[in-house]
Amino acid sequence: MDHEPGAAGPDTDQKRAEQDLVRLRDTYGDCDARALLEAMIKTEFAGRIALVSSFGAESAVLLDLVAEVDPATPVVFLDTHKLFGETLRYRDQLQKRLGLTNILTIEPDPAEVEREDHNGLLWTRDVDACCGLRKVRPLARALEGFDAWITGRKRFQGATRAGIPLIERSGSKFKINPLATWRPEDINAYMKQRDLPPHPLVKDGFLSIGCMPCTRPVRPGESARDGRWAGLDKTECGIHVAENI
Repeated sequence: MDHEPGAAGPDTDQKRAEQDLVRLRDTYGDCDARALLEAMIKTEFAGRIALVSSFGAESAVLLDLVAEVDPATPVVFLDTHKLFGETLRYRDQLQKRLGLTNILTIEPDPAEVEREDHNGLLWTRDVDACCGLRKVRPLARALEGFDAWITGRKRFQGATRAGIPLIERSGSKFKINPLATWRPEDINAYMKQRDLPPHPLVKDGFLSIGCMPCTRPVRPGESARDGRWAGLDKTECGIHVAENI
């Protein structure tokens, strides 16, 4: 998705982005996940798009689809230093299994951690600040060189995600959600068809897996995201808030 060079201000850039969004939705709005990824990675944002993956409960599906399109696609992985050991080992397992060649492991800035969370207990006092330190700001820095990013969000994951589109404009970047319309049974069927290994914590009831202190197993009748930040008025870490990225 290239444009002719020339003078442009914020209003012009915004209008151009809105026009691009309309065109992308009109062109690819009926694509399945694989076709959408093929178009975004190889045509529309070639060399300027990354997949952001938590290597969590359902991550293998999207990682496999992306690897089928281009295993050299940048995969941004946020190592918050608060993750389950199982997640780190699962990342390594999937990298080898799928042949992913460009996993970018992003960590919090050490100076910021020392200044804001020197004892590692910020999450007990201010969970939003902890997410900002360990997830939001590191991801914003990691995505500076990209025009678009791919997420694994799905509408069934809770009320805050019920209306997500396949393609959106969020902040300064385009966001691609190839699995937005997938249902749990679609995920399970794909995992089985492709013989993909599950995250080791899924068998223990962890259906959405983030940092260890803020993740618990999901109880019967709860949505997948109810195991995150349980007991708090919080359902998202902040990376999907438009003004943050």
